[in-house]
This record gives sequence, C-alpha cells and structure tokens, in this order.
Amino acid sequence: MKRKIILTAILLLLGFPLLTYAKSLMYVVTGPSNKMLIIDTQTDEIIGEIGELENAHGLAGNSNTDYLVAGSMQQSGQQSGASKPSSMSEEEHKAHHQADNSSATMGNSKSYVSIVHPAHGHVMQRIQVVGITHHTSVSPDGKTAAAVHSKNGGVSVIDLDSFEVKKFIKTGQVPNYAVFNKLGNKLYVSNAGAGNISVIDTKSLKVTKTIKVGAGPEHMTIDNNHNRLAVLNVISGNISIVDLDNNKVIKNIKVGKSPHGTAFDKTGSWLYVTNKGSDTLSKVNIDSEKVKTVVLSPAPYHLELDNEQHKLYISSRKKPAIWVVDDKSLTIKNTINIPSGVAHQMVFINRN
Repeated sequence: MKRKIILTAILLLLGFPLLTYAKSLMYVVTGPSNKMLIIDTQTDEIIGEIGELENAHGLAGNSNTDYLVAGSMQQSGQQSGASKPSSMSEEEHKAHHQADNSSATMGNSKSYVSIVHPAHGHVMQRIQVVGITHHTSVSPDGKTAAAVHSKNGGVSVIDLDSFEVKKFIKTGQVPNYAVFNKLGNKLYVSNAGAGNISVIDTKSLKVTKTIKVGAGPEHMTIDNNHNRLAVLNVISGNISIVDLDNNKVIKNIKVGKSPHGTAFDKTGSWLYVTNKGSDTLSKVNIDSEKVKTVVLSPAPYHLELDNEQHKLYISSRKKPAIWVVDDKSLTIKNTINIPSGVAHQMVFINRN
C-alpha cells in the first residue's frame, strides 16, 4: 500500500496523468455462463468480466456498499472457496477474505450467495444458504442483503458486515423478488404462488403484514418519492400500485402479457415495464394511468434504468443481447451483444 501511495505521488509530481475507472458502471449476471459482465454506461461497451459464479440469476448492490451480492440458481453439493486472482498477492487475498460461512444449512438443499468485490474483480466470500436463490436485494445503507428462495418458500436475511445469515424467514408460496424500503426497516417479498406481498420488519425479522395483489406477483420496484410499491403480476398481466403508508393496493394498471422487468424514473411519475409474453415495452404514467407501448422483440426481460443518461438497459430472454433504449422515445439507441448466457438481474452503480 505504501509503495502504491509513493508511486502515485511521484507520478503526480512529474505531471503524468493517472488512469481512472469509469464512474458509471453496470453489472449483469449471465446465468449458466457463470460470469458477471461489467459495462461502461458512458460507452455502452463491455469492459470486463468476473467469473467463479455458479449459474447466477440474482444480483444486487448500490453505491453505499463495496460489494455486489449474487445468488445462485444451482444447488451445490459442497462448498467451494473463492480463489486468489493472479494479480493479487497471498497477503492481500487473506486480508480481503474471511472463512466461507456455512451456518445456514437446512437439510440437504443449499446453494451459495457470492459476495463480489467489483473493484478487485473477484468473488471474495461465499455464504451457504437454504436452497437455490432466485433474486437478491441490498438495503439502501448497504449493510443487509436478502436472498429469495423460491423452492423453500422464504428469504435469507444476510448481515453484510459479518457475512452471516441472520435468519431464514418463511413468507409464502413461490417467493420471487424482494425490495427494501428507503429506510431499510421494511423488506417486501412477492409470493408468486400466493398472490400476495409479505412485509418483513428488518429489526424483528418477522412478517408483520400480508398484502393481497394480483395473480402471479413477481418483480417489484419502489417509488421513494411517494412511498409506493409497483408489483408486476405475471398471470393477470397488470401492475398493482401499493400505498406503503397503509399497505393497500390503490391502483391496478393493465400492461402486456407476462410483465417482467420494471423500474421507476427518479420522479416516481413514470414506470417502465417489459412484457416478455407480448414482446413489448411499456411506459406507464402512474397518476393518469396512461400507457405507451412499443414493440421490443424477442422476449424483453430484465430492466435497469440510468436516470442521469436517460437510458434503459433491457435484456432479452431469447437473445444474448442487451438493448439500450431511450427512456423518452422508447427507441433503441444501441445493442450490447453478450458473449454467452442470458442477461439476468442488472445493477447500475454511479460512483460520482
């Protein structure tokens, strides 16, 4: 470390420019390819990849944490530790890794949640959890993660300081997605098989409320400006808007078939929805309930929004690509071809 600081000082004194990493990056896991891609959102180019991931589908993180949390759809029979990258010394490797945690075993069904350090470009920790993990979520303060286990009917709540599972919480039939509220004191879990949302108090780690929504609730997103939750109901083909002040559905807005990916804009007035079953993208005005829908084919899937650059990043379930779409006109600006696999959950991080 001292050598690095001294070298940096010398270069600055001599007037040499220093290379810096892109400030706005998007990370995306690609399932069976066992990789995470790193995309520079200024150029919309793939600038790197991170391996050692077992069929990762879920990915979460934010600008308040140094880590990304990836969930595996592959059931593991035995634990595998994180390997040391060739560019890192043995001392540095030991300093950034703790013993892999395996305190969350339940029967023989288990998988691993991977803690990824994107700055170092490797998996730094694996945490054993109950069953396979579909999606993951990280609290706004970056201290807590949630891993959703569809086949086990609940979520694992993980402490990102100790890398230990605090508790496995039963929620309902076929849980699919989880999101934290702005304060991080509530965790919302969609139960696709039960048609409802479980509200979890993150202090007591108990389900305190169940909200009935549409048929097949899956992906969700929160509008922090108006404290409301948008829930995509895959079977009924609509969006349930939930007022989180009273935990009640205030609107149901029809979109396309099998809605999947979603995001609010920074004002909370507009909601973007991919309709995988009808090959369309919808832009919804929550207040007027007016919906603009355009064709986007084939099978638009996961969605991430870059509010600052007004760009939507949308993956395809049937094509190894990510479309870059203008959030105003809904026209395709660019296409990012991925080497292999399918682009699943995406995370946009702005380090400004």
